[in-house]
Amino acid sequence: MLFRSRSAGVSWLVVCLGNPGPKYTMTRHNVGFMTAEVLEKSAGVSAARLRFQALTAQCRLGGEPVLLMKPQTYMNLSGDAVAPAAAFYKLPPERVLVVSDDVSLPLGKLRIRRSGSAGGHNGLKSIIHRLGTDAFPRVKIGVGAPPHPDYDMADWVLGVFRGQDAVDIRAACEKAAEAVECCIRSGIDTAMNRYN
Repeated sequence: MLFRSRSAGVSWLVVCLGNPGPKYTMTRHNVGFMTAEVLEKSAGVSAARLRFQALTAQCRLGGEPVLLMKPQTYMNLSGDAVAPAAAFYKLPPERVLVVSDDVSLPLGKLRIRRSGSAGGHNGLKSIIHRLGTDAFPRVKIGVGAPPHPDYDMADWVLGVFRGQDAVDIRAACEKAAEAVECCIRSGIDTAMNRYN
């Protein structure tokens, strides 16, 4: 593998965004962490080792060795975890796959992108700033828009899923985990065709 670090043998970073701590569990901003839990279970690992300001686990996803990361920096500083890990493993941005929430998508809808702007997402904004590029792939999970335009966006993304929404988002995170593996195994274009 051209970009594989000689020492560690990791060919991808899979970065699942969220906020650390129990009070953020099951919030809209934490669908990345929820997806990480599905990936951990699938790979038979626990992202429990603190490295690069993130809870991490080395595992195989989509047939490749990856570092699964749950940044512990809080959302708006996610890049502070991602950039040092990418530099350590000598991985180009196209090998940094980010899983995040998206308020512009209906609840549970997935959208895979090869690159793109932050779209107002502070975690993506931080990663773009620290990597110096927006050319990294991402799996975005729809959490729906606030119910009316005056609704405070911070309150919305830090709100908790309830009732059927909680059931639906769990299913979406399962599908997002499949999409992550598809991106790695078969390429971004195949994953976009299958999951977008």
